[in-house]
Amino acid sequence: MPKKRMICFVGLSVGFLLVGRTTAQPLIGFDEESAVAQQELESRFDTHLSADSLRTWMKFMSARPHHVGSPYGKEVADFIEAKFKTWRFDTKIETYHVLLPTPKTRILEMVAPTRFTARLQEAALPEDATSSQTDMLPPYNAYSADGDVTGEVVYVNQGLPQDYEELDRRGIDVRGKIVLARYGGSWRGIKPKLAHEKGAIACIIYSDPRDGGYFSGDVYPKGPWKNNSGVQRGSVFDLPRRPGDPLTPGIGARKNAKRIKREDAETLLEIPVLPISADDALPILSALEGHVAPANWRGSLPITYHTGPGPAEIHLKLEFNWDIVPAHNVIARMKGSEHPDQWVIRGNHHDAWVHGAADPISGLNAVLAEARSIGELAKGGWRPKRTLIYCAWDGEEQGLLGSTEWVEDHAKELNEKAVAYINTDGNSRGFLRVGGSHTLERLVNEVARDVIDPQTGVSVLERRQARAIVRGDKEAKRDAFHIGALGSGSDYSPFIQHAGIAALSLGYGGEGSGGSYHTAYDSFDHYTRFRDPTLEYGVTLAKTAGRLVLRLANADRLPFEFNTFVETVEGYVEDVVKLADDLREETEDLNERVDDGLYQLALDPTKGIAAPARKSPVPHLNFAPLQNALEFLETRADAYATAARDRSPKSTEDLDRLLYQAERKLTREAGLPRRPWFRHHIYAPGFYTGYGVKTLPGIREAIEERKWEEAETYIQITADVLLDYAKHIDDATEQFRQ
Repeated sequence: MPKKRMICFVGLSVGFLLVGRTTAQPLIGFDEESAVAQQELESRFDTHLSADSLRTWMKFMSARPHHVGSPYGKEVADFIEAKFKTWRFDTKIETYHVLLPTPKTRILEMVAPTRFTARLQEAALPEDATSSQTDMLPPYNAYSADGDVTGEVVYVNQGLPQDYEELDRRGIDVRGKIVLARYGGSWRGIKPKLAHEKGAIACIIYSDPRDGGYFSGDVYPKGPWKNNSGVQRGSVFDLPRRPGDPLTPGIGARKNAKRIKREDAETLLEIPVLPISADDALPILSALEGHVAPANWRGSLPITYHTGPGPAEIHLKLEFNWDIVPAHNVIARMKGSEHPDQWVIRGNHHDAWVHGAADPISGLNAVLAEARSIGELAKGGWRPKRTLIYCAWDGEEQGLLGSTEWVEDHAKELNEKAVAYINTDGNSRGFLRVGGSHTLERLVNEVARDVIDPQTGVSVLERRQARAIVRGDKEAKRDAFHIGALGSGSDYSPFIQHAGIAALSLGYGGEGSGGSYHTAYDSFDHYTRFRDPTLEYGVTLAKTAGRLVLRLANADRLPFEFNTFVETVEGYVEDVVKLADDLREETEDLNERVDDGLYQLALDPTKGIAAPARKSPVPHLNFAPLQNALEFLETRADAYATAARDRSPKSTEDLDRLLYQAERKLTREAGLPRRPWFRHHIYAPGFYTGYGVKTLPGIREAIEERKWEEAETYIQITADVLLDYAKHIDDATEQFRQ
């Protein structure tokens, strides 16, 4: 394996002592003179950012419900378009036509052992000015199947694979039953997906107070947490298979696009599913008998949690309007003065499930603030060296609809020109959070060094490091922080995981938490009371993302580097090797205990819990191709770093192209097993986690699912991907040879 090493970024360790200095810090991609000019530009950029503007924009955009296809959604898109035009961007709305089911009938009633009809509605609150509006989408799960079913209820905890293993040990079969799952543990769409695979006829998802309700603190309106009438809306189509319009796979959903039949759409659910509140779940859970639920399945409702099945029996009837509606993407461009065919893309969605003050407007505010400030700079004659494209996406909430259709529609041009994509979504008070392509990690750290935290007066990097030290995190030993890997759940996904475009997603959080997510209470009143009352972290997000955009746009050569990527992938390789070793050891230990009859002695026979079954042995997988490829990649990254430090490129244009095309080399046209839309072989959302990332996904998921032949295949495929990537780095290194 490659040797262990610590990456230290020049200037970061002393950056804390230099806050307020007028001399420029070193910037990756800039020579000394350019760095001075760039940081002076960023200082001017900051002067045009205003918390008052953010408050005004948020109040307007969250004033009414504005889901995709709604009248106010179009008003919000028009508002954004007009702003961009005012700020000297060449702006237009690109409209796609996407499938959107909305509720026509929602009936949930318990018919045994007593009768109860669920309210399926959130309470209007006098303390929240918009919570009583009547034009909001009611609580529902988009892309649920229509259905009219009656059946016994089984409580399945969070509805994850390990939860069904627990039920199997108790002899509980969900075939022909209606499962009741609580939110948490995975993306919500995994719960009905697994329920259907296990034979259930419907799925109900409820919000337990333990997960963001009164267990966490005072509930809304007294505090920020979810009250017992709050319901998390959300999409439940098969996002880990592919995002985007279900009827136009692989192509932009233009008005006259060729659409498949709804029954042929692989991402649509086959059973009905409905989200409900804690208030509506309580009578059903109270009526369940059978096994007492395991300790870690129990929530915070005042009952004993049982698994069932029955005697609770419910009737669920759902019908939807399956309409094709317009999704309005606002696309604003400012042409680059030197490299117009290199595109730096910045985006955030504008649609919401209801009012969306936190999700997405708190992140969209930063997009608007950055664009306004750039427009002010342009008034003085400044232009970015590379083309800036600012995007406000529609239909993100239902499944990244607007961004995915745009990426698929413009795939060829994006492949040629896209440098990177920078995403935000939600934002609040607290600490900087960043995930993305690790070739951009050094850039992120340098930006974090140069942005000041509004509460503490130190850099946001220093504040992160202080928390790491207090927690004893591994990160505390470094002069820089590792960014996370990206799974799914926001508009970066089509860029990085389908098109192979380097991407970042960022925001602040950790101190402005609450339970308003996808409820009617994600409102201006809630946000400005609890999330970021002064909007100062909205300004800070604009400073952070704005610097990322401006440095990518203005760098003498693009600020990508490869050593951090190698260090990161080294950790991923060690993880999958350990995963296989640990699984082998666990399996051997389990089988030994089963063979010795220890479970029969240890288990209480009166509780009806069966011993685990023996599992097939875990073979020894040959990781040598992957380890050898990583070794080779390390030498090529080192060679590039040496050349880039000591020499100037023959052609900056050619070097830049090689740098931003590098991420493409981490993709394969064939994609991942059973989901070819996802092409990236380093980062992908988990097939059974949804939002959560799986690194080296072809290998990792094959091991987790005990598909040994597939694991061996993807060890070689991933090794080949890394070798191709290393050869591409060699091509970039050649640009420095005279």
